[in-house]
Amino acid sequence: MIIRKRLAAGTCVLFAALTMGLTPVGASAADNPDGQPTAAPKVELVLDVSGSMRARDIDGGSRMAAAKQAFNEVLDATPKEVELGIRTLGANYRGEDRKVGCKDTAQLYPVGPLDRTEAKTAVATLSPTGWTPIGPALLKAADDLNGGDGSRRIVLISDGEDTCQPLDPCEVARDIAAKGINLTIDTLGLVPDAKTRDQLSCIAEATGGTYTSVRHTDELTGRVGQLVDRAADPVVNPVAVEGAEECTGAPEIKPGLYTDRETFGEHRFYRVAVAPGQELRASVSVAADRAVNKDYGVLLRAVTEHGREIVRGSEAGDGRTDVISTGLRYPKPEQDGDEAAAETVCLQVSNSYSAPASVKATPGLPVELTVDVVDAPSAASDVAAFGLGRGWWLLGALVLTGFAAGVLWGWISRWRVAVWRTN
Repeated sequence: MIIRKRLAAGTCVLFAALTMGLTPVGASAADNPDGQPTAAPKVELVLDVSGSMRARDIDGGSRMAAAKQAFNEVLDATPKEVELGIRTLGANYRGEDRKVGCKDTAQLYPVGPLDRTEAKTAVATLSPTGWTPIGPALLKAADDLNGGDGSRRIVLISDGEDTCQPLDPCEVARDIAAKGINLTIDTLGLVPDAKTRDQLSCIAEATGGTYTSVRHTDELTGRVGQLVDRAADPVVNPVAVEGAEECTGAPEIKPGLYTDRETFGEHRFYRVAVAPGQELRASVSVAADRAVNKDYGVLLRAVTEHGREIVRGSEAGDGRTDVISTGLRYPKPEQDGDEAAAETVCLQVSNSYSAPASVKATPGLPVELTVDVVDAPSAASDVAAFGLGRGWWLLGALVLTGFAAGVLWGWISRWRVAVWRTN
């Protein structure tokens, strides 16, 4: 999927770690050396209580019964550090007035320290009732989770499409993601049809979340539990930043993880200070959170303030991947004198995505940028066997050992054949 698995600290960081040995330090991690979130993680479970939840096709019981059982078990196992809330959609209005039905979303249990008995009692009162206003429920849920520096996660459980168009829940999710509030939406489809699956997948992808199809009660319990537990794991939240159209006036960023948005075919600039004897390491991921045309690419360039290219990295795709990532390294040579000035390097992020005319270009595609500035490797370590450092001798020993073993095995094989022929 972002964006599947957090455009967030996901593919961009993984790419950098594997190809560059990058260990990113986010802005929040710099202020908190223990690596713990500065505030409690927040989760809101958003449950579809529309009339279709009466269907009895999950382990011989109704979808509503499966959801209640899953909620009870998850509430029992919720980590104490997680602030949890519950919101419903379609739980209260039984009439046929669409305008009224599309406002039917309410907070069943407020986000905060969990009283398990009170939350279970609230869930027990639910009965399948009305419409399916997913878009309005997501907007309200985002407001419920507002505030604080901890991670925020919405877990949406539904068995059908939103019935309150033209408020497209996919566009709602993209707008939420574009606010840069570090909120992830995970979706679960109960016995979903193709349209439901497509819509719930789109919602999840827009925020770097996951989509899961559910057909059994234990699957629902296990997945919701995993997502709540995941919220309690320490994370580095990306910092929202807005790149500029030119290097002049671009925001100056420090080592960390950043998130931005780019429209189709756009490029944006960011400034990084690199002192002599340091190495700039950067990687970027751009995600397709909506339908795009085939054949696209991502370019990351390091240029001087005057536009001269220093180094670049690029990657392309053909419509089979949701995220494209690339990266670069720029070691700035040592200079004579203790007072050598740092150089301002401009990072340019460009994309060549395009989309059919029916697809909205705003908000832009999700971008995650990882930046690190470290001490540059010495010349000796650069020369040492193509970046293998002091491990070159081990590689050489393995090569010689393999060669000797091959020669020995070949000699033994020929000797055995000769003995066989003489016999």
